[in-house]
Amino acid sequence: MVGSEVGTSFHHYLAYNIKNQVNDESYSPQEVIDAVNRQGGFGFLAHPFEKGMHFLQNSVAYTCNDWSVIGYTGICIWNFSSRWKENVKSFWHGIFHLIFKKYTLKGPSQKTLATWDRLCSERRVVAIGGSDAHASFIKIGFIKLKPLSYRYLLGTINTHILTPSPLRGDFIRDKGIIYDSLRAGTCFIAHDGLSPAKGFSFSFNREKNKERLEMGQEDAFSPGTLVSKLPKGGMVRIIKDGSLFKRGYGGELSIKITENGVYRVEVFRKVPLFGWRPWIFSNPIYLR
Repeated sequence: MVGSEVGTSFHHYLAYNIKNQVNDESYSPQEVIDAVNRQGGFGFLAHPFEKGMHFLQNSVAYTCNDWSVIGYTGICIWNFSSRWKENVKSFWHGIFHLIFKKYTLKGPSQKTLATWDRLCSERRVVAIGGSDAHASFIKIGFIKLKPLSYRYLLGTINTHILTPSPLRGDFIRDKGIIYDSLRAGTCFIAHDGLSPAKGFSFSFNREKNKERLEMGQEDAFSPGTLVSKLPKGGMVRIIKDGSLFKRGYGGELSIKITENGVYRVEVFRKVPLFGWRPWIFSNPIYLR
């Protein structure tokens, strides 16, 4: 399953299910999206508001500056490398954040979340996460370091998908199931380096006919219950239309819903000395 991070100085785009490399030298952001779609692919805007590393890299950042684009599936709202680099302000600061990297990692930026919530109020916009794994070397004098290895990075921020049926080892069939789940947003993002998130669920159960909607799905509103279940205890924040709606603690939170809205979940896990750390971010359930 081959994809590509398309882009040079700005407007990086994560393209999935493509057959040919897309021209990232002369295409505009919209032309990149269109070229991916023509191949039957789909994609996500990458690290749209990253700030870069002030120490060593002069705050070079690969941001998205054109929000007039259309036709993209969603946004990569959280990646490990971008958020880790933003923490590093000096050599000793970098050493501290390298030693305690899984505990000091910031969640998605507020600007990213606010932009995503605004877009979700208009249409379904899928959020994914990633490691942004490059395993780059850093040179300090005569010392050459690789602070973040592929082995470490690929176990940090992951996208967990929910499939309508099990994967069975049939490559063509299974690939279609995986891509369909990503396109639909039936997935959630987790910092598995902090704690494995397998088993997390977020759903809406109607009162009238007991119909169940999963994260990423959309339907007309009728009263029901939002249910969030965690594999381990944590602090759960229910976000409605971009604002905090309800907070709870423990392994499960159920809330009666009496009005329409776009509902999603943020989960934080408590770590000794470091307090509540960002752990899981769901895609929304759209009750219009």
